[in-house]
Amino acid sequence: MVIDAINEIFRTVTTGSKEYKAWLGFLSLLALVGIALVARQVDQGLIATNMRDQVSWGWYIANFTFLVGVAAAAVVLVVPYYIYNYEPIGNIVLIGEIMAVSAVSMCLMFILLDMGSPERFWHLIPMIGIFNWPQSILTWDVIVLNGYLVLNLFLVAYALSKIYAGKPYKTGFVWPLILFSVPAAISIHTVTAFLYLGVPARPFWNTAILAPRFIASAFCSGPAFMLIIFQIIRKRTALEIPDRALHKVAEIVTWFMALNLFFLGSEVFKEKYSHTAHIAPFNYLWSGLEGHDHLVPWMWTALIVNSLAFLILLIPTFRKNFKMLNTACVFIFIGVYIEKGMGLIFPGFVPDTLGEIYDYMPNALELWISLAVWAIGLLIFTVGAKIAIAIKTGEIGHANPAAEH
Repeated sequence: MVIDAINEIFRTVTTGSKEYKAWLGFLSLLALVGIALVARQVDQGLIATNMRDQVSWGWYIANFTFLVGVAAAAVVLVVPYYIYNYEPIGNIVLIGEIMAVSAVSMCLMFILLDMGSPERFWHLIPMIGIFNWPQSILTWDVIVLNGYLVLNLFLVAYALSKIYAGKPYKTGFVWPLILFSVPAAISIHTVTAFLYLGVPARPFWNTAILAPRFIASAFCSGPAFMLIIFQIIRKRTALEIPDRALHKVAEIVTWFMALNLFFLGSEVFKEKYSHTAHIAPFNYLWSGLEGHDHLVPWMWTALIVNSLAFLILLIPTFRKNFKMLNTACVFIFIGVYIEKGMGLIFPGFVPDTLGEIYDYMPNALELWISLAVWAIGLLIFTVGAKIAIAIKTGEIGHANPAAEH
């Protein structure tokens, strides 16, 4: 039985349309290029990047921060389906959990890339390494990320194994894990926020609403990305995804985008109205500081596209028009990516503790390696989604729609 299942899954992954094979080939090529460049970075050290003592967290950590939000967004599907029994979302919950697995995998890869000596990663393992656990927030981040990864892997594997075998999928067996996945999703982004706001030497990050801001933006960018993916899936596969499911996710994104913009406005008011000595990073980001203004166009672009996306989503007729919805989703992805990347990490180091301003932007090495990590993550998602769809639609296994609940 197990051997037959493995053979069927292998055939499913290795067969498909020309577009599917071209997509896998393209992602594999990007991954190989990135791996070659990683070897160069490991050989030369982080000096091969544009990061320096003044800005020691750069593009890798920016991507990590964004992807933690994408991973946490799976809860946007879990809560309506499992807790409120919203049936239209049933066919996409597993896809969302697979996306969480791929996003967390990318997060862990970006953490390893940002380590000056990645071979010492074992020091991050509690009780084995010497990373000052439980005092270290970074160690807690490693724990919650890996825990969330294992949790989603188990939930996906259990559900697919039951559907494949044509056996009833008893949610009662995994109900405690499903309930736990909700605070677990919140925790991975909360602990990530604590990494920043717990650094007293970086006043730009020292705000109590950083964690709520992270969660609000996560529940915008992650679902926005998923909405586009779901439309591609239902167009290219036999998996049925009703419009009602997509509209419900879009509605959830709307209100979290309202929260995200509200939190941003609160931050702007606090900085501008109080006008303390720590306003320098804020000015560097939004209006420039002492002639250094290379981030200003990026941040205003993020604000404009996020605001336009919210206005589109706020109007029901626009939100239910898939061309308008997709435009809003692309705007959200771009806006939050900028906001939580260069808009959060880079200005936190400006000016440095000696008052120096270093204009950091990633070099070609960092960009190509980051692109490779995204390619590996999308490979994981593509393969996982193809297996899940084949099982859900009865293409392989003994799926029985009546046995899914």
